[in-house]
Amino acid sequence: MPIRRHRTRPNASRPLLGLALACLLPLHAAPALAAPLDPPPGVVAGPCVEGICEYRLGNGLRVLLFPDASKPTVTVNIAYGVGSVNENYGETGMAHLLEHLMFKGTPDHPDIPAEMKRRGIAKNATTSLERTNYYGSFPANDATLDWLLGLEADRMVNSSIDRADLGSEMTVVRNEMERGENNPGAVMFQRLRSTAFLWHNYGHATIGARADVEHVPIERLQAFYKRWYRPDNATLIVAGRIDPAATLARVKARFAGIPRPATPLPVAWTADPTQDGEREVTVRRSGDMRLVAAGYHVPAATHPDSAALAVLMDVLGDTPGGRLHEALVDGRLAAGTGTSLDTLRDSGLAAVLLVAPRDADIEKAEATLLAQVEDIARHPVTDDEVARAKQRIANGYEQNFNNVNAVAMALTESVAAGDWRLYFLRRDSIAAVDADDVNRVARAYFKRSNRTLARFVPTDVPDRAEIPAAPTAAERLAGYVGRQAIDAGESFDPTPARIDARTETFTLGEGLKVSLLPKDTRGDVVTVNATFRYGDASSLRGREVGALAGAMLMRGSTTLSRQQIADRFEALRTTGGVSGGLQSAGLTLQSRRDTVGEALALAADILRHPAFPESEFEQFRLQAITGLEASLKEPGPVASNALAAHFDPWPEGHPLHQQSTAESLAMIRAATLDELKAFHRDFYGTSEGEIAVVGDFDPVAMKAELERLFVGWTSKHPYAPIATRFTRVGPVDERLQVADKANAVLVARSNLSLNEDDADYPALLVANQVLGGDPLKARLGDRLRQQDGLTYGIGSGLRADASIEGRDDAGYLVIQASAAPANVDRLELGIREELQRLVRDGITADELEDTVEALRVEREQALAADGNLVGILGRNLYLGRTMAWSARLDARLQALGVDEVNAAIRRHLDPDALSVFSAGDFGASGGAVGAPAQDAAR
Repeated sequence: MPIRRHRTRPNASRPLLGLALACLLPLHAAPALAAPLDPPPGVVAGPCVEGICEYRLGNGLRVLLFPDASKPTVTVNIAYGVGSVNENYGETGMAHLLEHLMFKGTPDHPDIPAEMKRRGIAKNATTSLERTNYYGSFPANDATLDWLLGLEADRMVNSSIDRADLGSEMTVVRNEMERGENNPGAVMFQRLRSTAFLWHNYGHATIGARADVEHVPIERLQAFYKRWYRPDNATLIVAGRIDPAATLARVKARFAGIPRPATPLPVAWTADPTQDGEREVTVRRSGDMRLVAAGYHVPAATHPDSAALAVLMDVLGDTPGGRLHEALVDGRLAAGTGTSLDTLRDSGLAAVLLVAPRDADIEKAEATLLAQVEDIARHPVTDDEVARAKQRIANGYEQNFNNVNAVAMALTESVAAGDWRLYFLRRDSIAAVDADDVNRVARAYFKRSNRTLARFVPTDVPDRAEIPAAPTAAERLAGYVGRQAIDAGESFDPTPARIDARTETFTLGEGLKVSLLPKDTRGDVVTVNATFRYGDASSLRGREVGALAGAMLMRGSTTLSRQQIADRFEALRTTGGVSGGLQSAGLTLQSRRDTVGEALALAADILRHPAFPESEFEQFRLQAITGLEASLKEPGPVASNALAAHFDPWPEGHPLHQQSTAESLAMIRAATLDELKAFHRDFYGTSEGEIAVVGDFDPVAMKAELERLFVGWTSKHPYAPIATRFTRVGPVDERLQVADKANAVLVARSNLSLNEDDADYPALLVANQVLGGDPLKARLGDRLRQQDGLTYGIGSGLRADASIEGRDDAGYLVIQASAAPANVDRLELGIREELQRLVRDGITADELEDTVEALRVEREQALAADGNLVGILGRNLYLGRTMAWSARLDARLQALGVDEVNAAIRRHLDPDALSVFSAGDFGASGGAVGAPAQDAAR
């Protein structure tokens, strides 16, 4: 399961809507502050902040309820106050390993993944330094909620944690560890942390030491489970479409009977001393890019300085306006930069990073990086920089809070830091930061003697940074009440019929198709997706370099620089932008009712009037080359590119030809700005395509705005779809050697003649789900992960073709997995055996029933997310469909019989036609060694 890193800034703001339309919409009454329920006996009400209320059971369990009726979903998230920081010598990785075993069952729930899949629960778990959490999201349903609460109560104290499961899951976790070992940045940052912390367990990787993971006794793991999994060490968060009183009653019924252990929770007291000199560490591994990072000790999340540090790290790390980007990327010393900031219970690290190509002047780049951080006293942060950083961070909080499920997950980190209300206090503290605060914390903590770069250098006159003690969460929160809860929007049930009934579809000009679905959304959010089409196979032949024009659109227009574009979107509280490819360009926006009109006008101007600045083009070229060169030594891209080349039916020069990495590098190196400008001039236009808008807007005003902005700009080369056809490709089995990579990647594919309108399409959807649609419980995952323990992740995918007219049928089945190189032979054998078993024996009635239900829930959930819905509506416009097509597919799935599915499997799936490409360090594993990756590339 994933390892979570700590981040300061919430995900970028969920966009809002247009100023030009605001006066046409009704105003919403200001919501009142939420008040706690009158709790049932044995439950104590705690504080409420912005719609979230806390309750305590007699056994110490903390419960947070966040009702929101605007979307038909519920998230249950239980967080335990235990992570890698709580592990003792010889136990590293135990918290994460235990997280995996918590899915292995209890006496009353022997097969947790299967039971969750049957109920359509999207589930996962994560382990971090100070907490472990388990979450499930599902369509609002009282029975499912009650069942999931019962499961979490059951596995809090009754999980099996037995020796047999440890044997197989240990190798799964070890493969997860090997996947991380493939990432140079992850390895380097772990070395930085282990060097920065001499005694505190913040220096230990959550994944653990390989020796500990491989040899931990089951008795130690069982004792760890009993020590930390208890009600007084857990916070249960329930968010979404819930009845708070009924939900609290269910929580009490399920959890109140679990006793609080007599033994108190362990208390930690270890703290690192003040750092007394620079430290440095060097990692030497395979790769083509250079990385440099520096970390500085900073106070805990509850310290007042943490807010100013958050602003400072945004001033440094933003792209493209941050100081690091301007000095290093704009200065052509690096391909990219970034920052991170711990928000932990104890003092953590603030870190800065640069990424550069292998041949960069790394000494100059490193010196520039450190000067930008440690010389702020000579070049103070300005009021304008602080204001822009605070706006970006505020937009991120605003977007996050528009998604109740996202808030439920975000609160987990604040719980780990001491109290869930720290999430809101941090937001408000950041809003109060000024430039003096930012410059003060820079002087206090960004000192040379407080730096870990990866080297130790003696210092004659130490200049140490004393880390002040932090107040308790209770002290910081005294008198704090938070802000008013925002308007949640309407309760809209997104069935295909209701979507069609609410959606207005029409054509602007000669060929711009539009779907508008107005509805009242949480935070007045509106989502826009547009695709503008041009060109055909003949006019695009030999113009591959034109695809690069789309990457330059957001890098400056004739009236705005790249930074001004970014600032303008931030000011409009809008995320997204414009992009382009070889046969289409488009825009995606999330905005608000009062800003969407201006955001659309900004996007339209950027799309139509790009400046193609030379400095930005050279920056893009450097970044693209750096990324492509790095991919030459990464197993995933190496295997995927080889598979794509093997199945490519198109000749060089054809618009759909799959370029090799070498061809892409040559094209980018040779590309000129004149070629990109010419492509934009010759092909771009907005008079033909599709636009879908969903959210809080006035449809009359929106129609007028879309017509004004996009009708009339006609491409010189009208759009014509390029027909795609099934191609029979002979099977191959290739190993590609990628040195010094602990994790190998396997990809496999078999072509199918399949269109979405074919009679067998629903049956094959089910077949694919049974084979590899769920990483834990589909046949591939059940055998190769759950039973054999060979892989951390494995799955399959089905691609069916679709076309405006005729029957394009270039479909395929694809499978992807990872494993240690020494286990790839067994992994491939297991994949082939499971595919053969599927064709030979078919699926069972139980598998059909569970899979059809899971697909129903998955498809319903897709329609509940506006970001997905605009894409579906836009695709329907392109293909000439309505949501009735989706309803018919749903009905066809429900009507399937076992014999029908198995007959379709036998007609279409041929195990002997499967081609397999594996990439990894097979020499180190002792396995058969294939051609080096660079030689195997076409």
